[in-house]
Amino acid sequence: MDDISTGTLISLLVLLIVVSAYFSGSETGMMSLNRYRVRHLSNQGHKGAKRVEKLLSRPDRLIGLILIGNNLVNILASAIATILGMRLYGDLGVAIATGGLTLVILVFAEVTPKTLAALYPERVSYTSSILLNILMKVMYPLVWLINGITNGFLRLIGLTTSHDGRNHLSSEELRTVVNEAGGLIPRRHQDMLISILELEEITVNDIMVPRNEITGINVNDDWKAIMRQLTHAPHGRMVLYRDNIDEVVGMLRVREAYRMMVENEFNKENLLRAADEVYYIPEGTPLNVQMLKFQRNKQRIGLVVDEYGDIIGLVTLEDILEEIIGEFTTSLSPSLAEEITALPDGSYMIDGTANIRDLNKSLNWALPTDGPRTLNGLILEHLEDIPDSQVSIEVEGHQMEIVEVAENMIKQVKILPVPKSANV
Repeated sequence: MDDISTGTLISLLVLLIVVSAYFSGSETGMMSLNRYRVRHLSNQGHKGAKRVEKLLSRPDRLIGLILIGNNLVNILASAIATILGMRLYGDLGVAIATGGLTLVILVFAEVTPKTLAALYPERVSYTSSILLNILMKVMYPLVWLINGITNGFLRLIGLTTSHDGRNHLSSEELRTVVNEAGGLIPRRHQDMLISILELEEITVNDIMVPRNEITGINVNDDWKAIMRQLTHAPHGRMVLYRDNIDEVVGMLRVREAYRMMVENEFNKENLLRAADEVYYIPEGTPLNVQMLKFQRNKQRIGLVVDEYGDIIGLVTLEDILEEIIGEFTTSLSPSLAEEITALPDGSYMIDGTANIRDLNKSLNWALPTDGPRTLNGLILEHLEDIPDSQVSIEVEGHQMEIVEVAENMIKQVKILPVPKSANV
């Protein structure tokens, strides 16, 4: 070193600081990247993304390479700075060189490049990956040796070093990613994606038409009554049963009944022959599972049964799709419109059998859905008794007045408007 001029040493020191800044920025840039965006760009053929993805497939080797390079450069820079300090200031120069080099490295080789890389990780990483790829091939034996020692030590203390090179998102994490997409994904599409993720948390019991609201035809009724029901059928398919809904004999497509009427083939025998076999659904089936079962079995409608085989409700494919994309109509559904009456003072008169999830979606409320499915069940759960009329309770900020009680259930409830101060 004594034969090297001071000017050359200063130039070499500056170069080493620049190289140190390169390694520091590369490390922060690589670790700050959005791995899923890198994978997407790599699949699209982006050369820089492909280089980065290859390096990140073994992060232990990448970090080993960067730290080996950074430490070698910083140690050499420290040695040169010490020589320069002693040449210029004698023994005092050691302290001056130590303090000065520490400040320079912190500002120009650590904080500045790492801040820049954190702000623009893609620009820094895609560019630096060119040289890092070359250095990885040149220094691979040393990197392999250092990683072998490090991984062996980690295994000794009980830590695993195995990895598949991929990060997997849970449904909760994916929900957060979708919510934070902002303007990149339209709000409507975000809501649909979130609804799909929530299908596994909702069961057929939450959306089914309850047993007492199932529209069906008793085949033991007189022929005129059957004809009248078919003529005014509200749905495309109707349940056929004998005297009791538990004695189901089939599922009739109303369009098929109309065809038989046109062809003068409509009689009770042909009606029963035209009925499709009933598709049964166990209670508690998650919606994501049931949607796949509908597809696999080529069905669009099914009857929900409990553990005893009794029918407790009816679910259609349309009901599940509405959980994803919302109601097909902009107004209240026909069944819900019959259960809700808006009053002039802003309150609502609601039938006790109204479904809580439907009320929340239609009126933008937040009544609890983790318990009873109907408004009647929710109030009974809170009161723990069958009340008389004119009883008032408050549920999740909603003041409810029980208007009518009959047949051991709440028939009508008046829900007052939420005060504006409660929304603040």
